[in-house]
Amino acid sequence: MTGSRYQVYLAALPEVCAADPALMAFTADADGRCEVFAWDAATGRARQVTDRPGGTLHGTIDRDANVWWFDEDAHGEGRWRFQPFHGGPDLPGLTGVPQGTPRGLAVSDDGTVAIGLGVGDGRTTTVHLGRRGGSAREVTRVDQHATLSGITATAGLLAISGPAGSAHAVTVLGTDGTPRAVLSGSGAHGRLWSLGFAPTAERDELLLVREDDDRYLLASWCPETGIRTYAWCAFDSEITARWYPGEGSGGRQGGGGEGRSVLIREDRHGRSTLHRARLDTGTLTRVPTPPGSLLDAAPRVGGDVHYLWTDTAHPPRMHSTAGTALPALGTVPGRVPGDHRDLWTPTPDGPVHTWLSLPEGPGLDEPQDLDEGPGLDERRGPGKGRGPGKGRGTPPPVVFLVHGGPADHDRDAYDGVVHSLVASGFAVARVNYRGSTGYGPRWRRAFGAGVGLTQVEDLVAVRADLIGRGLARPDAVGLWGTSWGGYLTLLALGTRPGLWQAGVAVKPVADGVAAYRTTTPALRTLDERLYGGTPDEVPEAYARSSPIQYASRVRAPLLVVAATRDAKCPPGQVRGYLAALRAAGARHESMWLDSGHDGYEGGDHVAVLRRAVVFLDRELRGPRAPRAPGAPYRDPKTPPADRRGDSGRARTAAAAGTGTAGHTERRTAHAEGHHPQRPA
Repeated sequence: MTGSRYQVYLAALPEVCAADPALMAFTADADGRCEVFAWDAATGRARQVTDRPGGTLHGTIDRDANVWWFDEDAHGEGRWRFQPFHGGPDLPGLTGVPQGTPRGLAVSDDGTVAIGLGVGDGRTTTVHLGRRGGSAREVTRVDQHATLSGITATAGLLAISGPAGSAHAVTVLGTDGTPRAVLSGSGAHGRLWSLGFAPTAERDELLLVREDDDRYLLASWCPETGIRTYAWCAFDSEITARWYPGEGSGGRQGGGGEGRSVLIREDRHGRSTLHRARLDTGTLTRVPTPPGSLLDAAPRVGGDVHYLWTDTAHPPRMHSTAGTALPALGTVPGRVPGDHRDLWTPTPDGPVHTWLSLPEGPGLDEPQDLDEGPGLDERRGPGKGRGPGKGRGTPPPVVFLVHGGPADHDRDAYDGVVHSLVASGFAVARVNYRGSTGYGPRWRRAFGAGVGLTQVEDLVAVRADLIGRGLARPDAVGLWGTSWGGYLTLLALGTRPGLWQAGVAVKPVADGVAAYRTTTPALRTLDERLYGGTPDEVPEAYARSSPIQYASRVRAPLLVVAATRDAKCPPGQVRGYLAALRAAGARHESMWLDSGHDGYEGGDHVAVLRRAVVFLDRELRGPRAPRAPGAPYRDPKTPPADRRGDSGRARTAAAAGTGTAGHTERRTAHAEGHHPQRPA
């Protein structure tokens, strides 16, 4: 950011036209908003397609080079529209479709369009079908949160994804709405995810991932044979996958020598690897990529692979193995400041992994060597066998940046909040507590002390470990989390009040019962799975894990940021929590945004970041403490934001399950639950 200017970006690869891979659609900054652009790799030119006051996040491109986007209102409801690649009028994707929230778009080779929408109060999902730009007919209506995850190239079949652990994890329909198959994720074989149909007219085959005990297996479904599981293609942590498009038939698979091949991305222990699975021969080979995290990866025609790489010290960059020109992301150049390491801390269910970023500057020597992996010989207690770094001065204040989810994880990847805090003289700890993805199914299911309380135990253990290693001091530790991370921040402040000196909770779950009553159907389903029922069925479980029950015990100064149109962590339950803090005389501040839970505009992003860093600087260092090199000027009169939208941290992109073009929520196949956004 220079002066008053800032940029926003979405860390996701461009979507590629199947018939002409040089034509792409992507999202990028447009004067502080996220908008959809068209990119011609042959000329290296971009054209802005959308220009909406609140920005535009959802976009894709179909086989006929039409650029699609979701035209939504301030409440997240709207309709799909499209425009020819080189310009022209904005056209409705289908006519006669009601407004709703986006739950999948798929376009077949012949221009048949399928649209999934959340309608009414969000409890219902509808799927509509028609010719591009023509009238729509409703194919099916499902009384739950579901997602359209694909259409076959010939528009003969649709796939709809329900909760991965339900008896209706995946439903395959004919285009007349007749069920062709219902695939269960609730049986002995474990949860099931749909990743889209093969992009070929020669075969109707649906790509799947199945959870099996403590591993994930690649699988597929065909009308003739049903589900086929590839036991040789197993991984011990989360994967997502995409079909290779093949080299023949203008980008279609089949006849081009690719065979039935799949590109698999595995996220393990906070880093990513790519593999190519050849299903016909049963072989699995590694696709070379630099160490770090791959936020997205996609196979392209001719053997090209596009991937979005980052590590903690380097902002995301797009790469093509064939040297295809890809649009630049509007990120900071070069390496970001700080000394970035990881360490492991023992817990009852195994070692918990933390990414630690330390500031550079006078008085801060090189840190001691930290544990490099979760081997059994490294499961020692906090500080055992490790002393303070030789010659190291007083440790800087530490901010625990708590990820959301809970089914997500922090990784060896750039984070704008980490960058800002480290440049301001703070150390940052990002803890992949129990329940996080990236460490196998058992780690995700480890909630022994209860929802939230287990995760707080892990934050407490890592805090003690850092103090024992001489990397933190007990009187300067803060917490900062967004969404479910904000929930954990509030819960930790209330249940372990003597351990923290400041907290920042952005768009949090503050009252478990009130949030359940007013949140989205998808998150109610998640809560029921985590708690084992509804608040009426298991009231004690909700009460034990709800931050509002402990509001009177909060002792650390607290900044709460909330949004007036937040459907996922609704404003009413936050207001109730703030009232409980006032009644208890707890020291706190609040900041209200005129936005929803997710945002596409950068104004609030910057305002929240500034307000939070100033707050933590004041509370963890004190108003008269000298500023560390690079620390920002303290401005206690930072005004609250008044713009719409709270842009979040870069999202992890995932395969969109479609025929030739499509859009689903950009998440890994197994990242369910609250979005882990952070202002940055």
